Amino acid sequence: MYIQVALPVPLRQLFSYLPATDHPLPQPGCRVEVPFGRQSMVGVVVATSEHSDLPDSKLKPIERVLDPTPVLDDTLWQLSRLAARYYCSPIGMVLNQLLPVKLRQGESARPQPIKLWQLTDTGRSTDLDSLKRAFQQQRLLAYLQTQTRIADSDVSKLEFSRQALKALADKGLIEAGEQALSFDTDWQQQLTLGETPQVLNREQAVAVASISGDLGHFGAYLLEGVTGSGKTEVYLHLMEPILRAGKTVLVLVPEIGLTPQTIERFQRRFPVPVGVLHSAMNDNERLQVWQQAQAGALGIVIGTRSALFTAMPKLGMIIIDEEHDASFKQQEGFRYHGRDLAVMRAQLQQVPIILGSATPSMESLYNVANGKYKRLQLTARAGVAQHVKQRIVDLRLQNLDAGLSKQLLEKMEQHLSAGNQVMLFLNRRGFAPALLCHECGHLHGCSRCDAFYTVHQGSGMVQCHHCGSQKRLPRQCHECGSTQLFTQGVGTEQLEQALVQRYPQYPVVRIDRDTTSRKGSLNQLLEKIRRGEARILIGTQMLAKGHHFPDVTLVGLLDVDGALFSADFRASERLAQLYIQVAGRAGRASKPGEVILQTHQPEHPLLHQLTTQGYGPFADTALKERMDAMLPPAGQMAIIRAEATYANQAQQFLNEANHCFDALPIQRVGPMPAPMERKAGKFRYHTLLLANDRKHLQQALEQALPRIEQLPSAKRCRWHLERDPQDLL
Repeated sequence: MYIQVALPVPLRQLFSYLPATDHPLPQPGCRVEVPFGRQSMVGVVVATSEHSDLPDSKLKPIERVLDPTPVLDDTLWQLSRLAARYYCSPIGMVLNQLLPVKLRQGESARPQPIKLWQLTDTGRSTDLDSLKRAFQQQRLLAYLQTQTRIADSDVSKLEFSRQALKALADKGLIEAGEQALSFDTDWQQQLTLGETPQVLNREQAVAVASISGDLGHFGAYLLEGVTGSGKTEVYLHLMEPILRAGKTVLVLVPEIGLTPQTIERFQRRFPVPVGVLHSAMNDNERLQVWQQAQAGALGIVIGTRSALFTAMPKLGMIIIDEEHDASFKQQEGFRYHGRDLAVMRAQLQQVPIILGSATPSMESLYNVANGKYKRLQLTARAGVAQHVKQRIVDLRLQNLDAGLSKQLLEKMEQHLSAGNQVMLFLNRRGFAPALLCHECGHLHGCSRCDAFYTVHQGSGMVQCHHCGSQKRLPRQCHECGSTQLFTQGVGTEQLEQALVQRYPQYPVVRIDRDTTSRKGSLNQLLEKIRRGEARILIGTQMLAKGHHFPDVTLVGLLDVDGALFSADFRASERLAQLYIQVAGRAGRASKPGEVILQTHQPEHPLLHQLTTQGYGPFADTALKERMDAMLPPAGQMAIIRAEATYANQAQQFLNEANHCFDALPIQRVGPMPAPMERKAGKFRYHTLLLANDRKHLQQALEQALPRIEQLPSAKRCRWHLERDPQDLL
């Protein structure tokens, strides 16, 4: 008997091994540890066979069988096979993605107890004033005297000091303990609603009634609702019968910043066990949630893209919030799209899936047009919220103050003096996007990329935002030695400094990757905004998506002109979605909202269409243009990307790869340089593969890829194939 094992390597094949002499024969879906070259690897058994293409003398036995029973259920097993074929990815890479990191590393799948800290008898009776000189210890002890215990993994999340923890333990005030992982699967028997459900308006009621008929089988619904129209309330109404039936709900969100408010809203309504999965959690926490979900001990699982692969045998519904968001596309390794695989999973498990968005993707609108999805629209803002006023400000010939026009500054003062909050959107972090020599005109660029250094004045560094390289802020020009160096352009850091100086009476909060790099910092800043402790909010895209700030009445978009002239055919769609999402942060409660868009292109038809007609008419026009040109989603696209130390190596490989598609019914465009030809010291080229339908592209890829992999030039560069690329960068 031979065992076929899938390993996490970029090879499109299975590997044969002999059974271990001291272990039972593993079942398909079990993990095994096997020798691979000079190392050991953890793989997943795919099948057993009585035949092997290699003689026994060349085969090695399995070293260890890690699981007595399969760790993947039938649904995830089928999903992995379908995904591997569609995305032309090795099955070993796909199966590896489906497992939590700890299981990929070969650790036991058996649930481990949760380490926690609890008070001793001495700690319970200790007076807090005795620790007044040790504030961190006092704060932690005060928390434990009210909560009695804290999980070790929550210490950092709640921003308690590890040194304070050790000090309290040394003093005998707290002690380490363990708690078994909870696997209570009877939570639905005690299900009672927390907050009272809101009364639905007519459109919301129609949406709930339409989807309720499919609760027992598959159906795909596009819930298109203007920002603030109450999509979440529709989700909550639909989840109630699912949870009462003892089934579970999977909710996918694009950003980890959206998970806290989503969790809070769902837990207020349904006091059921909720599991959270996102990149800010450590590997032990993710494994524990995965195990609880697999056992049916969680009512709701909320997470970002990879939460899609959580084992949920009692799954009753999938919800994808902000389904249009590019964050659902994995950009490295196994390059899948979370939205598309979620629809595939819903079909496999015969459950309904809801795709919610104020700005639906062209793919979802195309599926509506083809009858694959049913479209449900919410056109009115929920409650007393009103539609916002929108205005375009012409920046030409204006004197700007840190990127702010006179008109925007006047509006800011009006709204701030009325006691409201103002949000300013600038999708460019750092102090300035370029450093210029005033004497010779030299722009300081990254030596490894076709890009300029971004100035970060707070840290005294210049940084390339593409490869990550950084260095001290130069004092002299590298070309002429001049000390006359000036920054060009405005970033969020410069904008914050200017507003702090201009409006010292109004607290300013900046949310971008620089201010939220520390664990828990994003949640702290968002909470500060919700409490009204910040009056001026500055942010990049992190602040644009899904957040509900009832006191924000003015939103200003400082500069979006770059997207108007992009070479990527999706750029107009992205700009339209971004504008509508950012504009939707204004006037979400009873206060009227206003949006100001600054631009040097005030006559641009796209901007006029968005501000006067909204996203719907734009989307209809854009989809028709895509269909006429047979561009995605009407046509099918894949891309072969190659990068090499020398440009001719990548070009040669792509030229030879092109010939592998000769006589196949697809169109090839390229090789051509990527929009950023040189990145991280490598030259980057790509070829677009276009077909009129999915079947022709699939057949062409399956026929050509084995030949491409055998090309000698493939070994002189790094390359990969990506199906349904979301950008051409």
